[in-house]
Amino acid sequence: MTPATEKVTMRPLFTRTRAIVSAAVAMLAFTSPVAHADTPAVPTLTDGYGLTQVGTAQGTATNFVITVTTPAVAGQHHIRVIVPSSYYTDTAKRYPVFYFLHGVGDNPSNPYLAYPAMLASQKMITVIPDGGLRGWYTDWVRQDTAVGAQNWETFHLNQVIPFVDANFRTIAAKPGRAIGGLSMGGFGALHYAEDRPELFTQAVSLSGAIDFNLYWVRTAIRGTLSNVGFAMSGTSGSGEGTGGSGFGPAVPTDSAFGSLNEAGDMSAALAHGPVVNAGKLAGVGVSLYTGSGNGNPINVLLDEPAFAESVTEAAQQNLKAALDKAGHPYYAVDYGNGKTWGPNCQGKHAAGCWGQDLVDYLPRLEQVFAAA
Repeated sequence: MTPATEKVTMRPLFTRTRAIVSAAVAMLAFTSPVAHADTPAVPTLTDGYGLTQVGTAQGTATNFVITVTTPAVAGQHHIRVIVPSSYYTDTAKRYPVFYFLHGVGDNPSNPYLAYPAMLASQKMITVIPDGGLRGWYTDWVRQDTAVGAQNWETFHLNQVIPFVDANFRTIAAKPGRAIGGLSMGGFGALHYAEDRPELFTQAVSLSGAIDFNLYWVRTAIRGTLSNVGFAMSGTSGSGEGTGGSGFGPAVPTDSAFGSLNEAGDMSAALAHGPVVNAGKLAGVGVSLYTGSGNGNPINVLLDEPAFAESVTEAAQQNLKAALDKAGHPYYAVDYGNGKTWGPNCQGKHAAGCWGQDLVDYLPRLEQVFAAA
């Protein structure tokens, strides 16, 4: 059943599908399998492209996490890789790759970022790279803060992608790559697709913070950088971390993009917004998902996940208008209060909705990859 609040503009290669995320499937997804003699080992990867591995990979052969260091970003960083079981049996086959960017306060070591729909796919590799607790998927304009080097776009596009292509049987070209993300990662996905459209055939935003012209989006970014206040976070274990604080040392609020303060010159920062740059998405298939916040409470403290989703709904509406103006087709879903969008979705900024987004989206992505 199509949600009453849903308005969809279809891309030609997509057909409508719908499935339900089963709680039983979710439980099985995060249960460690029993090892057998014929169980493939976690693959050994080769350093390169600025990445140096630390320690050994953790997990199973089809769902594991490596830890790397890079001069581009201070500290150690996790990268989760999910490969189909057929990867180890059909050794001549190459696979497309879906890069998925997480939200504020999270990192790929969180097993709940490996959503059941990702684990169920047998037609693609999924890579979830670290984006920092508040890295915001950009090369920061300031590299002199307490957190050190913060060149996240360089890390992902110039290092992680070629590292993955060198270590796995991928389709190492635009028709074999897609990028997506949730919340902060929804911004990152569209930002990367706009900056480097030659890399990605599809981009998807799940409840993305994608319009820097919105006051509450700017407030969320400032809150994560200063380590105080409203941070557009989801529920615990959601893949969007926890709200309010805990993002690391406080840094100046102009560190990532430049000034996002109404009292300053915001032109440089606003120029990073996906809505402003919608015209750069030519040649990239765009998909957008959001809820309404289930009531749009005015008081942020009353129900932060609901308020955050009402903000991303407004951002999505603005991006749709910009894409319409540019004549660019897209696929968009607004599932409102979530009542018809799966058993665990309340239309808020939370994992129950994002899991259902991926159930809807990944079969569409597989069709696009197959057609290419």
